[in-house]
Amino acid sequence: MKVLFAILLAAGRSERFGRDKVGLLIDGKPVWRHAFEAFFHHPEVGGVGLVVSDERIEEFKLAAPEATFVVGGGRSRPESAQRGLAAVPDEFDWVAFHDAARPFVSADLISRTFEAAETSGAACPGLAVTDTIKLVRPGSVQTLDRSSLSAVQTPQIGHRRDFLRGYALAGDRMTDDLSVLEAAGIVPQIVPGDPANIKITHPGDENRTPSTMEIRTGFGYDIHSFSPDPERPLWLGGVEFPEDRPGLEGHSDADALLHAIVDALLGAAGLGDIGTHYPPSDPQWKDRASIEFLKETGRMIKEKGYRIVNIDSTVLAERPKILPRRPEIVQVIADALLISAEQVSVKATTHEKLGALGRGEGIAAMAIATLSRP
Repeated sequence: MKVLFAILLAAGRSERFGRDKVGLLIDGKPVWRHAFEAFFHHPEVGGVGLVVSDERIEEFKLAAPEATFVVGGGRSRPESAQRGLAAVPDEFDWVAFHDAARPFVSADLISRTFEAAETSGAACPGLAVTDTIKLVRPGSVQTLDRSSLSAVQTPQIGHRRDFLRGYALAGDRMTDDLSVLEAAGIVPQIVPGDPANIKITHPGDENRTPSTMEIRTGFGYDIHSFSPDPERPLWLGGVEFPEDRPGLEGHSDADALLHAIVDALLGAAGLGDIGTHYPPSDPQWKDRASIEFLKETGRMIKEKGYRIVNIDSTVLAERPKILPRRPEIVQVIADALLISAEQVSVKATTHEKLGALGRGEGIAAMAIATLSRP
């Protein structure tokens, strides 16, 4: 159930970095967009709002049309957080604050933090402090017990009502979001953080990111003959071609293009193949729409912390003509996987009258999927 609302804080001036850090491109996407998509695609997150500098509101509205809101921030993090809280729709009780400069937050970390918050009332991830920390004051130096210290990260999750009450008590004095809840008497739970969930703060931090990324590639191939049933519909790429009957023969709707993409995604994530998850021996998959296989596969790979970087596919067929429907097919695939159309490529070619495909006896498809994760 989508019960959590995420507020992405992107109103900082990047003074320590020296230039706009949330707009820095990583894997072809701005830093903030990586963070945004991690929450937007999470199964428990029902909306994502952006808090940005006033002069960039229209820019972010155009760049993130899926955002529930884009509002201007304040002069400090607490002021920006309060403006975000004020814009959260009333139906959401749970709120997650996240730094837009932390692009590699994983679905697993979001899930674990939210689970802890539901148990304790509030939670955030934290890493054990490995360096010796000294408290330096005029005239004195005190060594702190590092075993009791934690370097906290975001997301920081709590009840919306508690954040509102905490800000009424604490005002603008706090430097992170859970400090506000602590001021209201709430003891947050600290869950094990993720070393890859770095915050880009200083020049050079962006150079740490490539070494933290795992890149995986998978290949998929599928082929189906045309059905002897003249009334069987033809589905390809999640789109019906009603003028091109009969369709392909198979246990499901036999959408060869989607089957190839599913196999490529599963292979890249090390999750087996389409026959393992949607076997033709199982009657529940009889005549099912392959777009359901694609959606479920997208959910599975995101649960493992992977992001889809790109899908490239090719259809081998004498018919139907793909080109006129290609934009529609690309959008259907992108919508099913909750990614942008720019991340999906669909191409088509004939078999030049060679072999069974060239004789028009069926359709084959190939796909390559590239995934990444911290």
